[in-house]
Amino acid sequence: MNHAEMRDRIRRCLHSTRQVEILTGDHAVAGMEREERTLTPAAVLVPLVERAEGYTVLLTQRTAHLEHHAGQISFPGGRAEEEDASPVETALREAKEEIGLHRRHVVEIAGFLDLYQTVTGFLVTPVVGFVTPPFELTLDDFEVAEAFEVPLEFILEPRHHEQRSVVYQGQPRRYYVIPYQDRFIWGATAAMLVNFARRLTGNPLSP
Repeated sequence: MNHAEMRDRIRRCLHSTRQVEILTGDHAVAGMEREERTLTPAAVLVPLVERAEGYTVLLTQRTAHLEHHAGQISFPGGRAEEEDASPVETALREAKEEIGLHRRHVVEIAGFLDLYQTVTGFLVTPVVGFVTPPFELTLDDFEVAEAFEVPLEFILEPRHHEQRSVVYQGQPRRYYVIPYQDRFIWGATAAMLVNFARRLTGNPLSP
């Protein structure tokens, strides 16, 4: 499948802004009841980088001292600010602040994955955007330890979507892991990527 065909396929499988209604999240993945709590709006950019050999997904490794999701692999993103007119604005602003990815390189917003509620109280809108190189990244040393790319083809392979479990508050809790080289993509980021892969194959992750 060439770049144009993949791009069209991705566009067709995603929500438009008015269709983001399905709510999945940490509780659904874990098999736990969702807590009734006030949620903080947030957005992440799911950057799809057009490389000669195919699309890649740009991810970050968070620094170890952060209050939320320290040390985890994540998308660039964060909580919405008052000046943000939309989740797209939040995602693009955070990508610029965290990794220095200027919005001129995000040539098209393809659409949105399902809303995702984290156990830490964030309601996250994943914004999928096509990114055109060349670009240089400037990492925010406080928040981001490093940035790296994973081939989209690797992410789409179902055998790379592992479900593991851990005992949490006396109950078994499931979570997704996508091992890649010497890294482990897990938690909310892995679940969003599995959601993305299942949308492309016509089998969305159920809320």
